[in-house]
Amino acid sequence: MKKLFWCCLFLGASSMYASGSVKQHTHAAGMHTMQKEKADKTEKIKKTEMTRGDVKIIEATENIRYLSQKIAKEYLFYYTYPNNAKMQKNLYATLKKLEENLKIISSVTKDEDTQNILEFLAYSKEEILSIIKQKPTSADALLMLDYSETLLEGADSIGRTYAYTFSKEEKMLVATKNIKYLLERITKYYMALYRGYDTQNNRVNLQKSISGLQQYLAEINAYPYPGDLQDIRQNIDKVWHRDDQVLKNIDQYFIPNLLSDSVVYLERKTDAISAYHSKNL
Repeated sequence: MKKLFWCCLFLGASSMYASGSVKQHTHAAGMHTMQKEKADKTEKIKKTEMTRGDVKIIEATENIRYLSQKIAKEYLFYYTYPNNAKMQKNLYATLKKLEENLKIISSVTKDEDTQNILEFLAYSKEEILSIIKQKPTSADALLMLDYSETLLEGADSIGRTYAYTFSKEEKMLVATKNIKYLLERITKYYMALYRGYDTQNNRVNLQKSISGLQQYLAEINAYPYPGDLQDIRQNIDKVWHRDDQVLKNIDQYFIPNLLSDSVVYLERKTDAISAYHSKNL
């Protein structure tokens, strides 16, 4: 069953902000309360008790975490380049993937708390759809930042229901998933600052994301990979070192397109490492 879970996860996967929206803050408060209630009564599921349905749910929550950051980042690019039709298409494609993963959880879970959280996430998804149909605005960019955090909180809350202690190889595979998630999160905050949403909260979260990414990269660097993957790991280190310097100079200049291209490269290289750990399970 362990191998089934992680193989499925690999194959299937590729804070609130001050927005001034009373509706969104009420929605977020409800999510926070539900998350706390769920955490109080959640017990970790034993690995031997995992079913195929549990595997699908965990896989979907991992995907939602990644997509929650990606869609906000993409909207900020769309807001920056409103006449670029491809960027709007990217948003629709990401939203479709988000909807697919929400449906997977909904079709499998029988847990009442999970179903209630899904209602919040479905609401966020519908609001995002209405936003991306319109011409991008600064107010909607702030809302997208809010909704991305709501999606993340919901996915994390559902995922905790199925948490357990990972094996060494599972930890490494999780590290690669978190690297991709944090790369999207870093770019999201970078773009938020670039677009003028220069708040202390955004800067703190950006630094936390960078620190988190560096910790996972350290885990990758400590692993004894074979020769070809050592080359990939060295390339990742080299590119990230350059990107880290860009992020450190954020008050001097912004190069969002170059950073975005670099993130695409890093995620593609990280996928190769993910494949290695998936085969070792």
